[in-house]
Amino acid sequence: RGAGLGRDFTTAPEISQIFGELIGLWIAHIRQSLPGLAPSNIVEMGPGRGTLMRDILRSLELVYPQTKKSVKLIEASPVLKARQMETLSGPHPVQHVDRLEDMSPGPFILIANEFLDCLPVRQFTRLKGVWHERWVGLDAAGALAFGLSPALDRRPYPPPSQNAASIDADCADDKDKDKDIEIEVQPALDNLVEALAARAGAGDAFHALFIDYGPQDKTPDNTLRAYFEGAQIPVLDRPGLADLTVDVDFGRLSRLAEAAGLGVSGPQSQGQFLAHLGIQARLDALVRAHPDRGEDLFSGAQKLIEPGGMGTRFKVICLSSPGLAPVFPFSDQAE
Repeated sequence: RGAGLGRDFTTAPEISQIFGELIGLWIAHIRQSLPGLAPSNIVEMGPGRGTLMRDILRSLELVYPQTKKSVKLIEASPVLKARQMETLSGPHPVQHVDRLEDMSPGPFILIANEFLDCLPVRQFTRLKGVWHERWVGLDAAGALAFGLSPALDRRPYPPPSQNAASIDADCADDKDKDKDIEIEVQPALDNLVEALAARAGAGDAFHALFIDYGPQDKTPDNTLRAYFEGAQIPVLDRPGLADLTVDVDFGRLSRLAEAAGLGVSGPQSQGQFLAHLGIQARLDALVRAHPDRGEDLFSGAQKLIEPGGMGTRFKVICLSSPGLAPVFPFSDQAE
């Protein structure tokens, strides 16, 4: 995200410590299904300030108090890398890697909270049955402006390869092929699934948990948004300084993973996921231990699960290497 350490977004780990603590307990539970996994060989993509991993490790200390946890952080920003090392200074070894492909072989558990929404997006518009891509150029005054590409035909359209037929396939919920519509495609979802499938092909067992906002039953349309200093601004204002975000296409992510032979659990709403993990019990315990903070603790937990807000807008999905048992809580609860 362009704003680096700016607080244009408030993420779940910063709203309530319960979020990371429950993720830590989830890791402790599912690690039993990964043969050969150390007590916690954890990977986080896009760790932000390190808040989520700090809360995860605190929770895991309760389960494995005498065991060092092996932590890998996938982060591009040098500024955020430094902040993460400050937050996670302690007894557990923390290593930064640039890509999933750079990790050493072996089983792992991967966590990514509000990472997918930051991946680049391509926007396509179908007008009178003809697809065009939304491009950025200059207007008559020399300012950045959106426009449309020439018509896309059935030939591959680089880079990356994209053509009208593949766009139609991505538009899974579109029944009327003559209707004018807009859709968004995140090519990096393909790259992510390919990287996970390559790890599985090399023999690595893993579970990869992704938590983000977006629909699970439709293709996102024009959801690209920009934020600067806590306020939404026009997308092309302040390039390189504003935080950019889009809704994640969980349906497409599921289809890509299944086509690559990976196991897919979910998606499930964040509210359901945290309820199954015991958010109410953890909240009650914290309030008993810290009655002076009861109101703040309750307010934070409610924000994570409230219907119509984070509880339903955010989804949770787990991609796994082939042959592993169904993942809790997706396996035990009806949607």
